[in-house]
This record gives sequence, structure tokens and C-alpha cells, in this order.
Amino acid sequence: MSMPSDSASLRGLAERLVRFARSCGADEAEVGIGDGTEFSVDVRLGEIENLVQAGSRSLGIRVLKDGKTASATSSDLAGETLEDLVRGAVKRTGLAQADACAGLPDPALHRTDLADLDLYDPALAALDARTKIAVAREMERIALDDRRITNSYGASFSTHEGRSILANSNGFLGEYRKTYCSLSLGLQAGEPEAVVEDFWFSSGVHYADLESPETVARTAVARTVRHLHARKLETQRLPVVFEPLVTAGMLGFLFSCVSGMAVYQKATFLAGKLGEPIGNARVTVIDDGLLPRRLGTSPFDSEGVPTRRTVVVDGGILRNFLCNTYAARKLGLVTTGNADGPGVGPNNFYLAPGPHSAGDILRSCDRGLLVVRTLGHGLNPVNGDISQGVFGLFIEKGEIAYPVSEVTISGNLGDVLRNVEMVGRDLEFRGNVSGPTVKVAEMQVAGY
Repeated sequence: MSMPSDSASLRGLAERLVRFARSCGADEAEVGIGDGTEFSVDVRLGEIENLVQAGSRSLGIRVLKDGKTASATSSDLAGETLEDLVRGAVKRTGLAQADACAGLPDPALHRTDLADLDLYDPALAALDARTKIAVAREMERIALDDRRITNSYGASFSTHEGRSILANSNGFLGEYRKTYCSLSLGLQAGEPEAVVEDFWFSSGVHYADLESPETVARTAVARTVRHLHARKLETQRLPVVFEPLVTAGMLGFLFSCVSGMAVYQKATFLAGKLGEPIGNARVTVIDDGLLPRRLGTSPFDSEGVPTRRTVVVDGGILRNFLCNTYAARKLGLVTTGNADGPGVGPNNFYLAPGPHSAGDILRSCDRGLLVVRTLGHGLNPVNGDISQGVFGLFIEKGEIAYPVSEVTISGNLGDVLRNVEMVGRDLEFRGNVSGPTVKVAEMQVAGY
């Protein structure tokens, strides 16, 4: 086999390797190929600190024999190298343990409708390096023109253009292209003895979906300077409002608790709770891999199973766990199209928006804490416990009163879901896990 170059050649290579694995004794085989280019520039104080422009190509193969699995990867797509890789993988299956749940998805699941998901942006692919560097510099310059900003942690502009190809011995062959871009900016303000920091970013599949450099810069400035002159709080129980990025973080925690892998491993407090209420009627959580032009969208997952819309929590009731083929078989369920490599990952995982504006939610609080950023981990999926350091803004009589520091919020994810009082309508898909502003009736806020 010669070194492949174009899309058709890569598809042909994937199919040939599947057949070759079968001829070497594999009962089942799967080959995935990633082919792409990336660019990233980091600018600080007007100077380029890091610049990467590169192409990459990789191939992964999974083979099964007698219920035993082995995998291998290579960035060298030369024919002899790959044939040796396949032979070695088939041979290594003899070292593995047989597992009745291992194997490729049912062929009946491979009915992929390559709908127009609008994942590839030719304009982004055509954008030249000089323009990208200029955008990063301009974004930082706008922020540093504000005299309240004392330093920059750097402005970044990243792009990626990629192609994903998957073939398996059940007859599946699929391919899609996808682009990605992001702008980010980190800033510092305040005197040396009382420095504050924050950031902002914008990301998307299409270049036109990015916020302008000016918008990212001004948002980063506003988010940074609002932390100036922070106060400490007494320990107390308060209503807590999560900004959208913080809601997204809590949803990421929820995802780790509804992942089928965590469920069959008994590593989540939600194991065994399908069909039961885990939140109140305001809480509906969805995973949807078919939202056009979204960061978590793809026509099929890493096993070739079509992605779909799955309601995970419906009006507070836990309806589905999110599974790859292996987790689904372990649980006696059906894969939800959430395979991500050997594990389970979110597609577009989000809390459905509610009827309230962010302003309405703030005005509903006589006293409360608006959480704008979290620190550290402090999230335990086994029991649902939460204990996180946070940056926040104290709310008095429906308005932001002052910033607070050295504060920790604690509670339990189950209690948070049951005590959601208001859900905002400001849902924005800034990543593959997203949420709007949310008000929780009460949490423990630890200060001094």
C-alpha cells in the first residue's frame, strides 16, 4: 500500500485495513482516520509568544477476536507500517480477557443520514495567518487601552480544519469535515497587593459566528474590573445564581454522573435511578448531536453510530443514561451515539432555557450570590457532593452590590437540581456543554 493523500485514498485505506485485519484472523475490525490542519497564535503585550501552524494525520485501529480486544495507533500511514500494526494488534488480542460486551455496534444502527449540519466553513479554511495574528493583536490592544487593565495574560486565536473517516467490518464507511475557531483573552487589573483577573472567549464552527475582537476585548475588560475591591462574606446560606459558564460547569458534572460508564461502574449517585425524579419540573437536560453549526455536532460518533437528540432529564425525571456500545450492553440498554474514543462523551449537552432574563433573575434576589467563576474541582460523582471555591458578586435588593472573594459554595448536585427556582433564556452554545443563567433557592456559602 502506498502513502494516501486525498479523501478517496484515505477512505480506501480504511476499508483495505479492515479487510486486512479480517484476513489476519480478526472477527471484527474498526479503522478511524483523522486528517487536519491547525493554527494557533498567542500574543502578549503585542508580541507573538507562541505560533503553531501544522498538519496532522493519525490512524487508529481496533480489532476483536474471540471476544478479546486490542487497539493500536499510528501517525505513519505508510502501507508496511500499517500492516505490521494490524498484525501486531490481532496477535495482542491473545493477551486480553474475553468480554461478552465488547464488539462493534449492531449493523442495524449504522443508518447515518448525512444531513446538512453545516460543520465546514470554507471562509475559515481560507483565512491567512497574517489576518489571524492581526486579529489577536487588535483584540489585546483594545483591552489594554482601558486604563483599569494593568496586564495581559495573552490573546489567542486558534483554528482547526479536519476530516474524520471511519470504517468497520460491519459494512460502515463514513466521513465528514469540520472546522473550529476560537478567540480568547485573559486580563489583570488592580494594584500589586490586590490583583484581580478574568477572561473571555468566543468559539464556533464558522468564522462568522465568532464575536468580534472588540466584543471579546470589552467583555474581558468588564468581567475583570468587576472583581476590583472585593470583600469577604460571613458564612451563611444564600440563594445562589450561576452565570451561564458556571451552569455549564455544573452540567459537565451532571454529565459525568449520567455517563453509562460511570453507571455500570457504580461510580455515580444516579445509578439505578432511571425513571425517578432527580430535579424539579424546571430542569430539562438534553444531549443533541444534530444541532446544525454547533461545536458538539457530528453525523456519527466514534463507533459510526448516528448521533441523535436524547432527553436525559425531562422535567426533573431521569429518562436516559448516555452510552457507547459497551456501556449500553453492560446496562442492558441501547447506545445513544455518545461514543468518544474508548469512552463516552457529550455531543451538545445543555440545560433547556427557561422564560426569564438574567436581569429578572437578579431582581428576584433580595440577598444572594452571583457566581461568575469557580476554582478547583471539588465535585464527587459518587455521592453528588459539591465543594468549590468561587469568584462572585453579592446581590442586594435585586442589584449587584459588590464583588466577593475567598468564598466556597457547598451542597449536593441532587439538591441543586431539586432547588432550581428560575432558569434563564440566555442559553448560548459556547462549547459542547452549555447552560443559561440559573437561580438555586439556597446553598451553603462559606466565608469567614
